[in-house]
Amino acid sequence: MSRTHTYLINGDLTQIISPLDRGFAYGDGVFRTMVVRGGLPVDWPLHYQKLVADCAAIGIVCPSAELLMSDFLQLFSIEDIDSNQLEVAKIIITRGEGERGYKPPAVTSPTRVVIKTAISKFPPEYNTTGVHLHLCETRLAMQAKLAGVKHLNRLENVLARMEWRDEDIFDGLMLDQQSNVIECTMSNVFARFDNVFITPDLSQCGVAGVTRQRIMGLASVVNLTVEIAPLSLSRLLHADEIIICNSLYGALQVTKIGDVIWPPQALANTFRNLLSHK
Repeated sequence: MSRTHTYLINGDLTQIISPLDRGFAYGDGVFRTMVVRGGLPVDWPLHYQKLVADCAAIGIVCPSAELLMSDFLQLFSIEDIDSNQLEVAKIIITRGEGERGYKPPAVTSPTRVVIKTAISKFPPEYNTTGVHLHLCETRLAMQAKLAGVKHLNRLENVLARMEWRDEDIFDGLMLDQQSNVIECTMSNVFARFDNVFITPDLSQCGVAGVTRQRIMGLASVVNLTVEIAPLSLSRLLHADEIIICNSLYGALQVTKIGDVIWPPQALANTFRNLLSHK
């Protein structure tokens, strides 16, 4: 498939992003990444709900669900829709074009981009042996107005991801300015202490992912009580079990952070199965 058929810009296969687009110039926009099965986005109602909320947080009018679904139907072929094939879609919504300067125009026309890519192939042994994390030196800045929002300003994650080249490292653990655990560069975090399942407080920074939301809703099925609370690094390293999650791989157990090692356990597999059987 040619490159022009891997993305749509405002529903058009041939359109380009203007250098005046505020998403390009300032990161003035939001995005979401999701699995597509048989040509249709998985957990679409949750993803769209979060897309609307994130757009509202920065004052952008989100395109309608119907308009975005028409993009999916155009981008993903009949062969995709008639199969159970797994692919990935990324939706980007920017404020649209504007003049030079930070002040947004009084009236804007949002730019919407839908990108189709192949799904990442994670080694199957991750499901049994777990994954290793790098402890990132890059810290997350605190900004309550953007907390939880998956906005386009992701330079902190880029800098953090540049910190390691070891192929045995799956992701990087990121802390805030007070050394509280917030998230990984591409994942949300849960820590189990007996039957209490803690996920970090994201009221000052971090991204509130859809899979994090789903796992919080599923925790009672496995007799876990969810708490949203500050989580220091020292406390995390004493957890009985650590789970990371995102929409592409579901849930994985962390079995090593630095010199601290955990034995493989079953909780991540349980959640991954629950996530795949709604």
